[in-house]
Amino acid sequence: MSGADTSIDGVSFDLFGTLVRVDGPDDPAAAVADALEARDVDVPDDWSTAYAEPHVEVPDGTELPLADHVVAALASRSDSLRGDDVRSDVEDAVFDAFEPRVETREDAASAVKTLADRLPVGVLSNCSVSGLAERALAESDVDESALDAVVTSVDCGWRKPAPRAFEAVAAELGVEVDRLVHVGDDPRTDGRATAAGARSVLVEETPLGAVPETLEERWG
Repeated sequence: MSGADTSIDGVSFDLFGTLVRVDGPDDPAAAVADALEARDVDVPDDWSTAYAEPHVEVPDGTELPLADHVVAALASRSDSLRGDDVRSDVEDAVFDAFEPRVETREDAASAVKTLADRLPVGVLSNCSVSGLAERALAESDVDESALDAVVTSVDCGWRKPAPRAFEAVAAELGVEVDRLVHVGDDPRTDGRATAAGARSVLVEETPLGAVPETLEERWG
């Protein structure tokens, strides 16, 4: 598929909403509180308020790990709940609170496999919980061995649609960003791959089962 000026050298997929559907907690603050209490961390009485408040300044386009937010929220209510004293428990609690129940979207596994036979293929996901995307992939029907890269905002530090998020996955795939196609479900994030110089395909317009053929037709 490479050779011409318009050809592509790599493909990245959004994860949540594109390759998989997940059921998150109905009340994230309560879920985190329950997981903290299970680890004997004292949760403030006004936890729902503390959880909803901003505590860390976040530059435009960057990702704040949810564990950092929770640590700061606890510290805002008590000096005894600061920093390193609770960090390990917080990281474990946040993961447990958001551990996903996963449903693989129709044709997701076959789309990844078909493209991986031709090109480097990866995942680029906005996710503020470390390890969550990897767990979701492990629980899905997508063949993880077919993926050349899994890049998350919590690990690379940048959230889609920031251009540096797309640049990060292109670098992991070993391709130039202008030779990358990103496949996703959200025009506000995935569709903005074009601002980074990449190309985008939205699954509302091109179902996953049609993605390999569509890429071949457009950029083969």
